[in-house]
Amino acid sequence: MSEFQKNLQKYAELAVKVGVNVQKGQTLVVNATLDAAEFVRLVVKSAYETGAKNVIVNWSDDVVSRTKYDLAPDEAFTEYPAHRANETVELAENGAAFMAVLSASPDLLKGVNPDRIANFQKAAGTALAKYRQMAQSDKVSWTVIAVPSPAWAAMVFPDAPSEKQVDLLWEAIFKATRVDVENPVEAWKVHNENLHEKVSYLNEKRYQKLHYTAPGTDLTIELPKNHLWVGAGSVNEKGTEFMANMPTEEVFTVPYRTGVNGTVASTKPLSYGGNIIDRFSITFENGKIVGYKAKEGEEILKRLVETDEGSLYLGEVALVPYNSPISQSNVLFFNTLFDENASNHLAIGSAYAFCIEGGKEMSPEELKENGLNESLTHVDFMIGSPDMDIDGITADGKTEPVFRSGNWAF
Repeated sequence: MSEFQKNLQKYAELAVKVGVNVQKGQTLVVNATLDAAEFVRLVVKSAYETGAKNVIVNWSDDVVSRTKYDLAPDEAFTEYPAHRANETVELAENGAAFMAVLSASPDLLKGVNPDRIANFQKAAGTALAKYRQMAQSDKVSWTVIAVPSPAWAAMVFPDAPSEKQVDLLWEAIFKATRVDVENPVEAWKVHNENLHEKVSYLNEKRYQKLHYTAPGTDLTIELPKNHLWVGAGSVNEKGTEFMANMPTEEVFTVPYRTGVNGTVASTKPLSYGGNIIDRFSITFENGKIVGYKAKEGEEILKRLVETDEGSLYLGEVALVPYNSPISQSNVLFFNTLFDENASNHLAIGSAYAFCIEGGKEMSPEELKENGLNESLTHVDFMIGSPDMDIDGITADGKTEPVFRSGNWAF
């Protein structure tokens, strides 16, 4: 077996045993594109060997997706199949685990009418609202991982010979997900513990606000008084651990919905809706987005912000040191799963219920009363840099360093 095949097998096992952490008798649902077929077959094998009862694979294809956006009538983008949404909810209610395998080209939908993209995002978001609430309150186990496609690899490594691009992206993914070490499962356990040290410190501090400063950024974010910082592993309602993102280098919490003020500048391109949004800034007043501009993709950013009422507010505050392994690799992935783990980031849209004490048991109304945002969307964008300082402000007004020059200050 070649070194690549060994790593591919280790990656599949990591996704099954640490990512979703498949349990005996459980159903696993995998959503993937055809570019990931070889990897998905290994995932299916590993899941059955681990004890899964059923593995359901939902395939998609970039060419087919793009053809629909180019040729289907407008009304095709204002609906989402009810049977698919119902099936997803039913599987979730019956304890299934969910794995999303990302491979699509970051600019797959470049040149498509932005209304079509916005309408579909809204239709899908509305149809899958119940599932999203279950996932964001840790009712189910889920993970997001990635596999190269030729189009994606060409964007990440444009200067490499075309026949080497996919191999280089595989190499970067294996490194970022710790697959290149002898025992990845053990390495993830250690990584999980390290991130939880930062989580414990921040939860003891209970900062009332965070103040961010960097070129183009002067932003204050208020935190709910019973907020919780979390990082790395999560636990579902049955007590099973899972890792929602692989890779992950972040610790994160929720902002107080109406407590965000100032301006923040992006530091990496954002791939959203099959398009790139780049070199943008957003201004907030009392939590609400009141202004934005982008050098590239401003129309797409506009559609994102206008998705619904909740997409005018933030749902996540995440801290990632500039010296994290993904940042130090100097690879720009054009994929939020990786790029958010190289940089401090924020998310437009819905908040995670598990980031507030008792939140997993709260109704959507109770979460809102506690200052959490609700939206059909949740989109991370990157704001970290080696020039970023973050101060924690305590309830009595004391200021303490949290980040200095892009890295942890404690």
